[in-house]
Amino acid sequence: HRDCGQHSAGGAPDAAAYESWIGSFADGIGDAKAVVILEPDAIPHVVDGCTPPELHEERYRLISGAIARLKQHPGVRVYLDAGNSAWISDPGKLAQTLRQAGVGEADGFALNVSNFQRTGEQLAYGRRLSDMLGGAHFVIDTSRNGNGPLTGAPNEVWCNPPGRALGEPPTTRTGEERADAFLWVKRPGESDGPCRGGPKAGAWWPDYALGLARRAG
Repeated sequence: HRDCGQHSAGGAPDAAAYESWIGSFADGIGDAKAVVILEPDAIPHVVDGCTPPELHEERYRLISGAIARLKQHPGVRVYLDAGNSAWISDPGKLAQTLRQAGVGEADGFALNVSNFQRTGEQLAYGRRLSDMLGGAHFVIDTSRNGNGPLTGAPNEVWCNPPGRALGEPPTTRTGEERADAFLWVKRPGESDGPCRGGPKAGAWWPDYALGLARRAG
């Protein structure tokens, strides 16, 4: 039930297939160092009601199992995706769901993945959520948030919005003790889906990439 059957629908056909895939993925990392942003949207879609209730417990089990499997590799840091401040208005409910999915065994949570919310707002939201999770650390996707989110467009503001720009370059110097890094998780130039003239989700879109770069500060 990935992406609630929307632009990025698909995923593993069942739990056993997912566990096998995660095992292969972890084995592929081996002894290398890596930062894994685990399952973007999976937990926020539980919180916002998009994922059917009968799938919640299985999702918690699979995600917590994935964290445990990845953490068998000492060089891997795992951050569980937590959406962004404009998506989940109740951080308390989000914190509870993150705990059920095993965030306490991860290295923290991730914010703003593939989104456009401004870094300062995500830092403030991250601190609130961290306070509810015992001081958990977090990372922020700054790949496309240089101009913030699109305003005045009621539908699909997240899908290839025009006029956006690259955000802060990746760094561990965030100025916030609990913010471990600003990362470009979403590769700038990858389409969000077949909207506003874009190709399918994940496909490279050179014109969009050039626009992001030209508008960067």
